[in-house]
Amino acid sequence: MTTIRTLVVLMSLGGTMALAQDGGVKAISPFPTDSQCLPLGSIKQPIAFGPGETLEYDLDALGAKAGTMTMRVLPVREGLMPIEVHAKTNTFFSKVRRVDGTGTSFLQPRTLRPARYYEDAQENEWHRVADVTFRKNKTAKLVSSINGQQSTTELSYGNDVTDVAGAIFLMRQLELKEGKRLCFDVYGIRRIWRVWGTVQPKEHVSLPVGEFETWHLAGEAARHDWQDARRDIHVWITADERRIPIAALGSIDLGAVRATLTSFSRPGDKGAKAENKANLKW
Repeated sequence: MTTIRTLVVLMSLGGTMALAQDGGVKAISPFPTDSQCLPLGSIKQPIAFGPGETLEYDLDALGAKAGTMTMRVLPVREGLMPIEVHAKTNTFFSKVRRVDGTGTSFLQPRTLRPARYYEDAQENEWHRVADVTFRKNKTAKLVSSINGQQSTTELSYGNDVTDVAGAIFLMRQLELKEGKRLCFDVYGIRRIWRVWGTVQPKEHVSLPVGEFETWHLAGEAARHDWQDARRDIHVWITADERRIPIAALGSIDLGAVRATLTSFSRPGDKGAKAENKANLKW
């Protein structure tokens, strides 16, 4: 699912059909229209995170650890809250696909919708930069470059939009309940994607970092300009006041990709130490 393409794959990359859990082909659901994909509305207050929060994850692919990802909430700049996501593949996975990149979403603090998104990533021999400005007229201006070759594109979105770095933080602040349907647009990989799904029943998740009661958000993502190019998405967010995203599962052309929380810290933690199974209290 990424700022960087490693994170994006947790949410979207290509393919014309989805696989069911039993390995069979799953029927493709209709692409929601703008009239069906309604605005998400206001966010839950107070916000569960703030400057200084750091979330660290392991990335797994091909049945092995592929790299790491870190999400940080940075100090407010010019009235906007920056969310920085950095992903880097390890030595093992770099033989398959080498990625090292950072994406930053500049969010409106009261709505958690983005004003701007900036990405700088190296994937194998390709250096990719994207600078996206979101406008109120439901368009986004993308200035991108690949190995120094620059281009400008106008992208259209529907009733609600975010980006691949800010999407998780927006979902953390939505009012969640079993059966609730979600639908919104996301910028990623120089395209606008439509993401839709449903809040599943609460699930208990046990990780080395802690025991969690979570909301399970399950859905799909598809490109606006290629609606059959889609992938399943699964995100687990704690069902408490901290709304920590503890895991995400998606797929790329190489297979399933999973992000799993390994540490969590925020201002006020004694000595700025990461949370662990011993001191997380649920």
